Amino acid sequence: MQPEEKDELYEHHKFTVDRGQELMRIDKYLLNLIQNTSRSKIQYAAKAGCILVNGNPEKQNYRVKPGDEIVILMPNPPRDIEIIAEDIPLEIPYEDEDFIIVNKPAGLVVHPAYGNYTGTLVNALTYRFQGQTTKDGEPVRPLLVHRIDKNTSGIMVVAKNEEAQMKIAREFYDHTIERRYWALVWGDFNEEQGTIIAKVGRNLKDRLIMTTFPDDSEYGKHAVTHWKVLERFGYVTLIECQLETGRTHQIRVHLASTGHPLFSDEVYGGDQIIKGTTFTKYKQFVKNCFELMPRQALHAKQLGLTHPTTGETMFFDSELPADFTAVLEKWRNYARHKELLFEE
Repeated sequence: MQPEEKDELYEHHKFTVDRGQELMRIDKYLLNLIQNTSRSKIQYAAKAGCILVNGNPEKQNYRVKPGDEIVILMPNPPRDIEIIAEDIPLEIPYEDEDFIIVNKPAGLVVHPAYGNYTGTLVNALTYRFQGQTTKDGEPVRPLLVHRIDKNTSGIMVVAKNEEAQMKIAREFYDHTIERRYWALVWGDFNEEQGTIIAKVGRNLKDRLIMTTFPDDSEYGKHAVTHWKVLERFGYVTLIECQLETGRTHQIRVHLASTGHPLFSDEVYGGDQIIKGTTFTKYKQFVKNCFELMPRQALHAKQLGLTHPTTGETMFFDSELPADFTAVLEKWRNYARHKELLFEE
């Protein structure tokens, strides 16, 4: 009866009902088995189609019987950390009673954890939601369905009630969410587009970083990244990445594994000159770019989802931040004038 993680913010529980089990409502049955949950959360999971019995979605009043195979997808339970409301400025392109879209700046941690109990996106949203209530009269609180790395900028969705959280979580789980990132990576590509399929998991020697594993490995989780070239600059390339799965550091690890680490990514080797010339002027040029953008060149550009209440297809786009734009402009100028800039 152990939960199986299928994605970083979801728990994928599987249960087989014991032979001696008497008939019981499934919400009550699951409440007795899953820690740190509530009946309302289980009921919202059922309403979102996140509870399957013998492969079929069932409502909360279904009565379990011996031998039933039950699968339930739920966002991870909240940690026992008091969330302090903090007045941190945020760029909010859209908000309604179900969810909020945030254009997260680089440097902002998404949620409190060891070493980052304050100053996070969740702290900022807790402050913003003060005084708001759900349709059930409960205080609105930020409910995460995905994350963006601290030093990655761009667009995120955060749910404002449990029903919306469950429905959006199901979209992520089913890979029906559309997520596109822009990345500046080292090197050029022979093709215009491609797909990287490689398991991603914790590095066995350094648990703080991720790495790729072969498909037949017992380590790591299945991960798929589609990419296409947007603009070539010679020694670096601007690409668009579309995620099928959402593993921790997925884009950064996948690209690094193919010899194309993200520009200025100090964790996965992109903060060194990997391609280029030995000219002093070129080295200084790259150093200036690193100083302009002292973080990985990755931006969550676009997000598409189905509205959890109306069923409307919604699409959000985020402009590149100033540091990313400045570095791109420097590389464009380099590509146009490299012979003049770096002759020695």
